[in-house]
Amino acid sequence: MSAMYPNLLKPLDLGFTQLKNRVLMGSMHTGLEEHKEGLHKLAAFYEERAKGGVGLIVTGGFAPNLRGRLAPFAAEFSKPKHAKAHKVVTEAVHKHGGKIALQILHAGRYGYHPFSQSASKIKSPITPFAPSEMSSRQIWKTIDAYANSAALAREAGYDGVEIMGSEGYFINQFICQRTNVRYDEWGGSYDNRIRLPLEIVKAVRAAVGEDFIIIFRLSMLDLVEQGSTFEEVVQLGKALEQAGVTIINTGIGWHEAKVPTIATQVPRGAFTWVTEKIRPHLSIPVITTNRINTPDEAERILSSGHADMVSMARPFLADPHFVAKAEQGEAHFINTCIGCNQACLDNAFKGKRATCLVNPQACYETDLIIKKTVNSKNIAVVGAGPAGLACATTLAEKGHSVDLFEKNDRIGGQFRLAMQIPGKEEFRETIRYFANRIAQTGVKLHLETEATADLLKEYDEVVMATGVKPRMPKMEGIDNKDKVIDYQTVIRDKTYLGENVAIMGAGGIGIDIASMITEPKVRLWMTGYTNGVSIKTLNILVGCIRSQIQRPVLTCG
Repeated sequence: MSAMYPNLLKPLDLGFTQLKNRVLMGSMHTGLEEHKEGLHKLAAFYEERAKGGVGLIVTGGFAPNLRGRLAPFAAEFSKPKHAKAHKVVTEAVHKHGGKIALQILHAGRYGYHPFSQSASKIKSPITPFAPSEMSSRQIWKTIDAYANSAALAREAGYDGVEIMGSEGYFINQFICQRTNVRYDEWGGSYDNRIRLPLEIVKAVRAAVGEDFIIIFRLSMLDLVEQGSTFEEVVQLGKALEQAGVTIINTGIGWHEAKVPTIATQVPRGAFTWVTEKIRPHLSIPVITTNRINTPDEAERILSSGHADMVSMARPFLADPHFVAKAEQGEAHFINTCIGCNQACLDNAFKGKRATCLVNPQACYETDLIIKKTVNSKNIAVVGAGPAGLACATTLAEKGHSVDLFEKNDRIGGQFRLAMQIPGKEEFRETIRYFANRIAQTGVKLHLETEATADLLKEYDEVVMATGVKPRMPKMEGIDNKDKVIDYQTVIRDKTYLGENVAIMGAGGIGIDIASMITEPKVRLWMTGYTNGVSIKTLNILVGCIRSQIQRPVLTCG
């Protein structure tokens, strides 16, 4: 165990089994769940994280029945054939001493199909179909479906299940008045509205026995109107514990909430205070989550008593060996998640396979394989932006002799511009990672060196990674240097633009520029910690939530 992270790397005794550390790899939908050869690719994905030392893995969500699917052809786990097929996943994880739980997720009104069901016939603002209101008989059949799915998960070799009860999905829809306007035994009073999650847990526990992990993902902060109060969350947490839950995991915010919870602008560990407040009311382990992306932050949270475990999802896309590197005293070699969402969530919403902007091997473990070369070459890489840095260090890792040329006095390229946008300071972590990788892999870095034809002619291969230039539309007046300026110059030189500014282009960069030039001169700051350095909050929202947990308040500057 690393002396630097004694709480993070401490085993967690669950009575009938033990987790080797306090790190949960949180659930992520990768798109491999529905892929033709998805389970074999998913097995390789989880196997790499098991090699990396994570204590417990939770899969992406699998529906317990047809009508609970996220989409018409989304993943389901309800038949013996599913259990048989999933053994390739559990065996891959167990091969390296890891543990893995299957997440059971019923979409409810978030289902992107006309067969969705929920507590009441109230359409979600983020899906096109209104759900049908379930009869009591349908509810009991769905409870049986959860139990069946859990029993099959045990048969498949899973060490447990996570019951998804947060983020505005099916169970959450029964719990909150926002989506439950029933007047029968499943609606009305809070006791009636929490009957569904409790009956599900009881049925699952009866189906799997006592020596099986049941995690319940509890929505501790709904961040929508008519959500649960703090007292109600505590009441449900206690009842879940009595019903047979092993671990309580934290859910923050419904998918339809307008409050950012995982974007890069959200400070690290911004919501751990919620878990800290609830933890004393429960006797089973409690997991905290959201924007925890370094071992130092995780250690701070655990040592402060905010939780018993930390959940990290996207950080394991960025670096599958996060835990092992922390344990070996090599945290500086961790490829840190920057919370950009550009290749994980963005891909998932488009129906594509997820991956990671800073680690393209994520979810492509069977496709992008880095092997040592048998034919070493002298290679020049021109440009030390993210692409050039990744190319140079990967080539060196394969065994080539690599020279990296950069005409500026520092590495980073576009990321060095991006990290100057308010809320995107995390992008500097990728530059820090590659600076360490350059030294580790033996890449020879040449700063303030322009790569000429004479300089490059001696190399066996040359890779051009010289970045991008802003696109200038062809229109009258575009050459007026007193009136027209490109985004790179604005960010780099902090150019004064005047009071009335027109931004051409409303893509990501256009939005970033708008954010930067309209950033208020007076901001409210809150203290977070990243290796002891304070970071600013997105806005005063988190403070408002903390002071008024029962009715979150959003204020705009």
